[in-house]
Amino acid sequence: MATSLTSSLLCIGPFPSKNRSSCSCEGFSITGLNVPAAELEDLQRRRSEEHRQYNLRMKTNLDTLILAPSNSPLQYPIQGVIVEPLTKCVIPGLALHTQKRRLYKASLSVKSGVFSVEDLVDGEQVDGQSQSELTILSISLIQLNNLLSRMTYTSTFYHVKTKDLVYLSFEDYKAIFPIMIKRASVPVLYDPGKDINSQVTITTKTFLRYEELNVLINSIRQFYPEIKIIVVDDSLIPEKVNGSNIEQYIMPPAQGWFAGRNLAVSQVATKYFLWVDDDFVFWNNTRIEDFVEIVENVPELDVLGGAVGNNQFFFRIVYEEGEDEEGGCLQRLQGEKLQSLPGLNGCFFVDGVVNFFLARTDAVRRVGFDPFLKRVAHTEFFLDGLGDLMIASCEGLTIGHQKQRNQNNYRRFRFPGQRDQKNKLTHHYFKNYLKCIKY
Repeated sequence: MATSLTSSLLCIGPFPSKNRSSCSCEGFSITGLNVPAAELEDLQRRRSEEHRQYNLRMKTNLDTLILAPSNSPLQYPIQGVIVEPLTKCVIPGLALHTQKRRLYKASLSVKSGVFSVEDLVDGEQVDGQSQSELTILSISLIQLNNLLSRMTYTSTFYHVKTKDLVYLSFEDYKAIFPIMIKRASVPVLYDPGKDINSQVTITTKTFLRYEELNVLINSIRQFYPEIKIIVVDDSLIPEKVNGSNIEQYIMPPAQGWFAGRNLAVSQVATKYFLWVDDDFVFWNNTRIEDFVEIVENVPELDVLGGAVGNNQFFFRIVYEEGEDEEGGCLQRLQGEKLQSLPGLNGCFFVDGVVNFFLARTDAVRRVGFDPFLKRVAHTEFFLDGLGDLMIASCEGLTIGHQKQRNQNNYRRFRFPGQRDQKNKLTHHYFKNYLKCIKY
């Protein structure tokens, strides 16, 4: 399926983005058109400043394109040099391989640190010790390589995760390689316990649908009598939800879909949670264990979706950054897959799934659900998680959907009309720096 956003060659990174061109919005909803004309100029100014600050936070100088020199006598580490901020480490693998010279001279420079050669003795020529630019001279190649083997780098600027580039030169030969400056992370683990009840929490949000909610809970208890169920409730007049091992959290009335999801996930204490809508129903073949088996075998997965009845909804997101001043273009391609999961028939990578999914609790918390989106929201969570979450959908993971009941009051909130849609497009214009979007 051809789209205006796809091309035969699509690269992500600094090389093509230096001269980024405007992306096409033909057939798309133009997000900026929903901003009142009197407010647009000031909103654009604030958006540009926020985008500038975002780039400062998120982008590092490792985004710089580095080309390896051909037939170079310089030996250096391509990757894997990691140093704690404000600390020292030896740079491994530095060496020079060349024919005999009367004098050998190697130079190094960085921006966010200093160099030093350890254990210097008389007669060893090093200029720039403990500085950001250092030069080594020697009449002996063996001695020069010995000095390079004792070269250290010390980070002098504090940052929890950034990078520095080392510029290395000998005569007309030049090379660049990165050093990662990174605080060590403490592992955060979840004890899976001995059964499904200690691995998974079932989460849902309800609004004016207690009859459907009770059908859902009864169906869960038929197959999982002890598993914890978290219910977030923003009904206009809340009712008590009864049952064992059920936590009901009452929100202010009509706070919305994503605010409720945030609250539900914030209270999960297990490694995984299973998201279900309040009008779903467990079947004989609704097996949470099948979800868990797959994600345990594929630890990189963050979200695994199934099917509601015969509806295995999934999609791919195509995103182009576009010009800096205009913003990007984004399109949701419904029913499109990315790639099959190796060794798992009927499973494939996607960018978004249906409202029936198992997720790693810590991964979803990192992305979160935007509480601005109260009524019309689903794709937006996966949009915010693009590039951060590994998502898949599998055939055979199913749950039922209850018959719709005539609930005029519920439908009035659930389908608010065009105003919410226009507000959402305005929100995308600023928050996601989008020029246009197409669902």
